[in-house]
Amino acid sequence: MKISARNQFHGKVAQVTMGAVNAQVLVTLAGGEQIVAIVTNESVKSLDLRASADVIALVKASSVLVMTDDTGIRLSARNSLSGKVTALEKGPIHAEVSIGLASGDSLHATITQAACDALGLAEGIDATAVIKAPSVILGVPD
Repeated sequence: MKISARNQFHGKVAQVTMGAVNAQVLVTLAGGEQIVAIVTNESVKSLDLRASADVIALVKASSVLVMTDDTGIRLSARNSLSGKVTALEKGPIHAEVSIGLASGDSLHATITQAACDALGLAEGIDATAVIKAPSVILGVPD
């Protein structure tokens, strides 16, 4: 599969919680981090999502928010993956931020140049990628 989503994480389904229309799927990534996806019940059926099933979690870089200091703020976004900024490419309007996770995986975000400056982003600083669960797309290997 070739796809434009920069963030592609291999993992296993840890839990599926069915709702009336959508399901919450908890995925344990290869490095031990966990990510939550909200998908339709039909997707759960058609992809045969069940505990221990292999999945690929896809997240577009533009769907990733970057936080450098949580100051005790609680967020409604289900996914927070912490690491260090490993690469930063600044452009005139946007910046691409790469956050290295403890597992060795990297997560990529595209944010505005103004946000990059306001956060004081630089290689080596601590940063957290924040992703809303409905922004996570799940795929299964053939």
